[in-house]
Amino acid sequence: MLGISFLNYEFLSEHLLTILIVIVTIALFYNYFLDRRKVVGLSKKYKSSIYEKQSQIFLNATHYLISGEKDLAIKEFLNAVEINKETIDTYLTLGRLFRSNGEIDKAVSIHRSIAAREDILESTRLDALKELGKDFEKGGFLDKALSTYKDVLEMNKEQVEVIKSMCRILEDLEEWQEALKYRRLLSNVSSENYSDTISHIYVKIATEKLEMEQYSDAMEKIEQAFRYAPSISAKILQLKIYLITGKMDAAKGLTVEILNEHEMFLSFMFQDLEVFKTKDEKLKKLYFTRLNELKEFFLEADMNEADKKTSVFLSRAKMMKNMGNLKETYDYFKSWIDNKKNTTEIVKLEFLKVLRELNKDEEALALADSLITQLQKTSTNHFCKNCGYKSDAVFWRCPQCFEWETINFKVSL
Repeated sequence: MLGISFLNYEFLSEHLLTILIVIVTIALFYNYFLDRRKVVGLSKKYKSSIYEKQSQIFLNATHYLISGEKDLAIKEFLNAVEINKETIDTYLTLGRLFRSNGEIDKAVSIHRSIAAREDILESTRLDALKELGKDFEKGGFLDKALSTYKDVLEMNKEQVEVIKSMCRILEDLEEWQEALKYRRLLSNVSSENYSDTISHIYVKIATEKLEMEQYSDAMEKIEQAFRYAPSISAKILQLKIYLITGKMDAAKGLTVEILNEHEMFLSFMFQDLEVFKTKDEKLKKLYFTRLNELKEFFLEADMNEADKKTSVFLSRAKMMKNMGNLKETYDYFKSWIDNKKNTTEIVKLEFLKVLRELNKDEEALALADSLITQLQKTSTNHFCKNCGYKSDAVFWRCPQCFEWETINFKVSL
């Protein structure tokens, strides 16, 4: 059965145009005979001329098809729309089928020809332009897709799916100012709430300002991000600006806030703070001095209930280890494990790494014996809750399904 289904699919793919032409031919002849019965007032000569013209079109199209000139066959069939306008929907469908079959040039030819006609309704032109935009998008002609979608919005601004497509393209191209413009428009015409997404886009714009060392402008964009949503990405970038500008009290206060509200992001937060580029060597030195002060604060602060969370524990252990305090890291792990009835496998695995670095071979072997069969469960991949995409890198917007803030963290050292 599977083999038969595969053969059927292969046959349909290879003979798509032929099948569609047969269907369209039957439909048009049916419409002709239907019209022949309805329009009794027309002269026999006039009705015969319509029939002859239709017949000639289909004969020409069939000739081109047999000769392998599919593009000319398509154009010939498009001429039939002048004879019977009721077939336009059929041609739109034909274009969609070509697009789904990967024949973008044929899909573009059909949809562009329909959109350019003068004798169609504006609603039909709108449909043709939307399909044309999808053709360009699937073919990778993103500039043409954006231009076509803009033409659609000139005709009707409340095209939610078109605006979503434009947002997706602009965000992929990292054209954040334009992406922001259309996300706002989408918020106005859609019933969905895009505050979190708009906040993230403001953070992207702020990041660009930061890279250009325009710190005041970057902070202004962060404040605009907060007006939409207090996203964690905005807080982390704000924390970096506090370190740049020397606002240590504010930096420590924000660290405690992130610790209590977004503890899963702590390791990523400190990794991100380690990245700072500037041509000003004096500022660079000051920045990393302040960052070390913030790390000491994080290690010494009384975390209360937060310190009981595995993610917080591992973040502190990682910091101790990276600072070269292996003995302190070892004692920290031992205290945690001794005081916990159920220690997670990820904690044990990370403790094993510390034991190896300290050359505590016997203790490491004893711990390894209990972990060997469960190593697959200690994957550090983060994944998207929406589509399942996996990545070792933190992502605010899923590279696969393009949704924002769908990341599910797996804790690692």
